[in-house]
Amino acid sequence: MRWDGVSEFVYVAEYESFTRAAKELGISTAQVSRQISALEKRLNIKLLYRTTRKVSLTEEGRVFYQHCRSVLDGLDAAEQAVSNLQSKPQGRIKLTAPVTYGEQQLLPLVNDFMMQYSDIEVTAFLSNQKIDLIEGGYDLAIRIGKLSDSTMMAKKLSHRTNFVCAAPSYLNKYGTPHALSELSQHNCLLGTRDYWHFIDTDPRASKDAGKERNLRVSGSIQYNSGHSLVDAALKGLGIVQLPDYYVQKHLASGELISLLDDYREPEESIWAIYPHNRQLSPKIRLLVDYLAEHLA
Repeated sequence: MRWDGVSEFVYVAEYESFTRAAKELGISTAQVSRQISALEKRLNIKLLYRTTRKVSLTEEGRVFYQHCRSVLDGLDAAEQAVSNLQSKPQGRIKLTAPVTYGEQQLLPLVNDFMMQYSDIEVTAFLSNQKIDLIEGGYDLAIRIGKLSDSTMMAKKLSHRTNFVCAAPSYLNKYGTPHALSELSQHNCLLGTRDYWHFIDTDPRASKDAGKERNLRVSGSIQYNSGHSLVDAALKGLGIVQLPDYYVQKHLASGELISLLDDYREPEESIWAIYPHNRQLSPKIRLLVDYLAEHLA
């Protein structure tokens, strides 16, 4: 009896929806409602505020949720630990990642990982939009740069560096910029944003020296494709700022020249994130550890 309604309450608290909780639990919405009402009656405490548009926790509900979530996590971990003694990692992992990074860096490693663990299945959705993991039912997301979602746990996998560069043909024709102020005189090839990231190292601006700076730039091209921007830069159409995995081989071959290195922003971290109220299952932990080892 003490367990009745607990799982239903936790799912409603996390999804803020009786309907979504019922779907996740594989039962009817009416059954979820009955179980939680019985739980509230048994505790003699109101756990949830219910309106036609929203479900939210009461103060007592928040306290009860934290304890119930910990108990359920412990139960999941105990069941998984016993299961792991007798079985190989298996099941589906649903993940999301930025498009180009996913294509070039992540998914080839995921393929290698799956060659070692044939009982694991992976569904990957590549998008440059930040997807709600809970709402989308994702186990894992790969994010680049600063993390803003404090409700997620995170593990650093690697880092990337942004380079400003141009083809020798462009520089021979239009000259080489040596200061950030000179970029206004050049054709800057834009991605989805009209500004670039730098570190301000100008000694004349002592109060801002060493601080990160977003510099607005402009040019004749704006693409939402890194590959197309690289192609434009290689053909001498302008200066571009892109992550290392787009331009590294072209810098090494001399097809592109790195510019404004003294102003280059710090490395951006690459993270694996997952919901804070979930214990990492063995299959996800294995994948995260594998990525951390091979991306480092």
